[in-house]
This record gives sequence, structure tokens and C-alpha cells, in this order.
Amino acid sequence: MYDFAIVGGGIVGLSTAMALSTRYPDSKIAVIEKESRLAEHQTGNNSGVIHSGIYYKPGSYKARFARRGSQSMVEFCETHGIDYDICGKVIVATSEEELPLLDNLYERGLQNELAIKKIGPEELKEIEPHVAGLAAIQVPQAGIVNYRQVSEKFAEIIEAHGGVIHLNTEVMEIHEESDQVIIETNQGSFKANVVINCAGLHSDRVAKAAGYTTDMKIMPFRGEYFMLKPEKRYLVKNLIYPVPNPKFPFLGVHYTRMIDGKVEAGPNAVLSFKREGYKMTDFSARDLAESLTYPGLWKLASKFVKEGLDEYARSFSKKLFTKSLQKLIPEIHEDDLVRAPAGVRAQAINSDGTLVDDFQIIMGKRTVHVCNAPSPAATASIEIGKEIADMVAKKFEVKEPVLI
Repeated sequence: MYDFAIVGGGIVGLSTAMALSTRYPDSKIAVIEKESRLAEHQTGNNSGVIHSGIYYKPGSYKARFARRGSQSMVEFCETHGIDYDICGKVIVATSEEELPLLDNLYERGLQNELAIKKIGPEELKEIEPHVAGLAAIQVPQAGIVNYRQVSEKFAEIIEAHGGVIHLNTEVMEIHEESDQVIIETNQGSFKANVVINCAGLHSDRVAKAAGYTTDMKIMPFRGEYFMLKPEKRYLVKNLIYPVPNPKFPFLGVHYTRMIDGKVEAGPNAVLSFKREGYKMTDFSARDLAESLTYPGLWKLASKFVKEGLDEYARSFSKKLFTKSLQKLIPEIHEDDLVRAPAGVRAQAINSDGTLVDDFQIIMGKRTVHVCNAPSPAATASIEIGKEIADMVAKKFEVKEPVLI
């Protein structure tokens, strides 16, 4: 019998387990992960950006947790000897039409209490000599790290506090009773006082297995990337982003210098035919059927027909992908790019076709469900874990130490 069982061994599940093990050091904690390795999906397949929180609605979970989380992440890395670099980034307007949007984003950044700066083309050239832009926002707080390394350290701390990590353990059913929760898995049954669902791409299914049907469904959007060839990495010093298109709910293709020195370019965003579909050829009849029969997807698609078609065109055409990258760095050519591994974003969509814009945490009787935690969840992970630990303490009146 466990005090807490966390479903999902990504960075959010591990940070939650770490927060609970730190807050309740005598408690019995289990992390249940279906893969043979931790951080196999969203955590292990992202660019490693430490986000500042500039994009998000002031007062939202994303804005608050990204701002505080970037600081928490840096402190954690310094404490545990994990390489990171607060290198800063620029968000660049490349046309006259984008200048008012850049101004709006700058105001949002100020509302989110960020020490950002508007800069002109001359100062932009000093920061990123090969970028073509009319104006930009300099965001000093942004950085890079390897989130898989961070997750592995989270796991070490959990185990040092006596927590147990169960790999190759897939949740099949969840029975929420008045005094306990029973989790049926392919490796047998687990019992816990409280279960926290941090299953990422499968979080809606885990919630449903526990008896909670929400007005949202996880849609897997594959983000496809290219890498700059080593001899072309000099074109990008740090992080270079475009001004987001307010008509499209993704950030647009950008450049990311990663902590290992590689430079990533992308992503586009296309619906994956499998929830863990990292390749174009990956396919799941169940996953695709769930997506295509969900009214919310079609309502969302109807709002972004042109943008969606453009994303698919870039998916099949390296030439078009390169053209989109040339808006920021005109010197980029097709031959400078090599295909890189893709990532899959677990994005919740409401039945009315709106994106779930913020992190979504649902409280059950003896369960907690993190049903929407895409980017910047890795940046915010330490703060999300603390928040969930607070919610658990208040909801379930958990006292320290926990006694069975």
C-alpha cells in the first residue's frame, strides 16, 4: 500500500513525486511508467529550452509557473551540477505587419514581470549577426538545459527518499474507492491512498479509466525538426524565435542552440496518426479514429485551414521548410539542413474546437489528473510539482508524516 502513486514517468510526474517525497519524507511513493525508461516522450524529445513565460496570459498557470519555474530550474541545476546556460533569446519581427504584434507581446512580457527589452535592427545584429529583422524583443531569462538529465536527477532524489519506480508497467484500469485507489496494470495491482495522473499523451485516457470524463481530448501534434550541419552552426548564437501568429496556436519555426552545441530548426506542427507517432509512417487505428471522430478537432481545423495546410506542406517539402526558416536567417539553404528526430506535443482540445490554453489540473475523490501540460511544462515542472503537492495536502488533508 502506497501513500502516493504517480502515473507517468515524465518530468511532470517525477517532479510531483519529488515534491511529495520532500514534503512527506516518511511516505511511501510509487512512480508507474509504461516505458522501459523514464522521460521517453515529451520530456526526452524536446529542445531543452528554459522558457521565460513571455507568451502566456498574465496570471495563468503557464505564466506564473514558467517565470518561477525558470528560476527553480536554474537553482536545481546549480545545486546538482547539471549543465545549463541562460543564454537569452530574441523574438524577431521580420515585416511591418509584425511590428504591432511585437509591441503587444512586449506589453504582455512586462505584465508578466519580465525584464525584457525592445531592440532595433542594429542591436539585433550585435546579438545575432545573421538574423534579418526590423525589430526584436530581447529576453535575457531564456536558456537551455537537457531535461532528460534533470529527470534522471529527480528520479535519484525520489529513490533516495525511499520511492519506488516501476518501469514497463502500463495502467489498465483504476478503481477509486472511498478509502483507497486500486491501479490494475500489466504487472499486477497497486494500492494507494492518492493517485496522481501525469500520463501526458495518455492523461485523458487515464482520467477516463478512473471514471472522469472531461470536455477535452488529447490531440498529438508532431513537431518535425531539422538540424544545422556542424559547419553552419555559426549562423545561430543562441535562441531565435519569430513573432507568433495570433491566428495560429503554435510558435512557428525557430532556431534553438541546444546544450550539446547542436542547432535545431523547427518545428512545424501536424496531427500525428499515433499518440506516440514520431515518424510520418507511425500509425495507430485506435488513436487516429479517436482523433478523427472528435468534433473539437474538426472545429479547430476549420479555423486554421490555410495555416494547417501550410504546416503539412512543410512536412513534405524541405524546400518550403527552408523558405520559412529564411525569413529569420536568409543565408540558410536546403543543403545546410539534415532531418532531426521529431517530438509529439500532447495538446488538449475542447469539444468546441478551442485549445486548452493553460495547464489543466482536475481533482477527483482520491485522484488528481494533470490533463493538459504541454510546453512550457518542462520549464515549469518543479513549480507544477509543488502546486500539486499543495493541492493534495489541502484536498486530502494530508499531514506530515503520512501514516498508513
